[in-house]
Amino acid sequence: MALTKVDQTMVSDQVFGRRNLVINGAMTVAQRGTSATALTSGGLFLIDRFEGIESTNGAATVEQSSDTPAGFAKSLKLAVTTADTDMGGGQYSRLKYVIEAQDLQRLNYGTSDAETITLSFWVKSSKTGTYCFSLVKEDSTQYFYVKEYTISSANTWEKKKITITPTAGSTTLITNSAGAIADDNGAGLQLGWFLSAGTTYNGATNDAWSSNSNHFATSNQVNWMDSTSNDFYLTGVQLEIGDNATPFEHLTFDEQSSLCKRYYQQYSGFHAMAMWTYGRNNGSCQFVLEKEMRSQPSSSYSGSLSDTGVSSGTAGVYEADWVAFSSLTLSPTSHESGNSKMIRLDTLHPANTFASNNVAVGIYFSDTFYLKFDAEL
Repeated sequence: MALTKVDQTMVSDQVFGRRNLVINGAMTVAQRGTSATALTSGGLFLIDRFEGIESTNGAATVEQSSDTPAGFAKSLKLAVTTADTDMGGGQYSRLKYVIEAQDLQRLNYGTSDAETITLSFWVKSSKTGTYCFSLVKEDSTQYFYVKEYTISSANTWEKKKITITPTAGSTTLITNSAGAIADDNGAGLQLGWFLSAGTTYNGATNDAWSSNSNHFATSNQVNWMDSTSNDFYLTGVQLEIGDNATPFEHLTFDEQSSLCKRYYQQYSGFHAMAMWTYGRNNGSCQFVLEKEMRSQPSSSYSGSLSDTGVSSGTAGVYEADWVAFSSLTLSPTSHESGNSKMIRLDTLHPANTFASNNVAVGIYFSDTFYLKFDAEL
């Protein structure tokens, strides 16, 4: 039987095993929702791990879409809803993705052995022209890299490849010690797809590292915000070590969902938890998250508190009957601080609501009442 020589470029730990440094690059997980939602200047996560930011005089939405290239089921879609034809100096719109620092130690940034990395992605837009991708090395000293890419044909899926060397632009910023990425749970690399950028941000040199904190795009960047006919689709995002763009690393939905839940978790559809009263106007219980999070999450809920029973979008507390409900707090307590999986749920009620101290009561949730836990970078 004849033996076939295996291409050595495909036999490495970058191909066999997890090689994509981006979570949810196929845009399949969208815990917060899938329908069009307005972007804000403060940033908005809809599809997990990808944050849309719009800081212009216009407006845009983000949603999960089924318009995809072959081999993918979902994409992220942005659409302009209010145009801004005159981009101010400090204005911009972009997509952002941040990689946790401890997941980047194999890049060897901050040493003479710093790795070349390659980004690949599928993109489609009704607006053709030059766009800019930015990479920010985070931590105590930030360094900035920008690379132009071109959308050549309107409304057509195109695959792009960007290879980033540690000495791009003949600099030693990344190979010197200040280029190091800390081995911790903070921000390591920030990826950015710029859609528009005013003069404050578009002074970068193409394909070069810089220490200028405003270098996110070049002066060739299109103004995607200039028409309500403009849309932008993205999927198949992969960042890997080396100068090759290998085929996209597809994971199961369950695997991707689990990875996303390190940064955000949202719960609904569970109907009751037991609480213990303390005093006659407080209740408390422990809420254990499905997965340990990157750090102690910020906690919130969406819905309303009901005194008369549970209906759509509400939560209520029951002793011998439904009781008056003043507030709901989700937070760690002193002995739980630092535990990124254990949450304490506390309720507050009017004085003497409960019959006695230290008795069991129930808190009930409707299917559309959401508990939210956020540890995004």
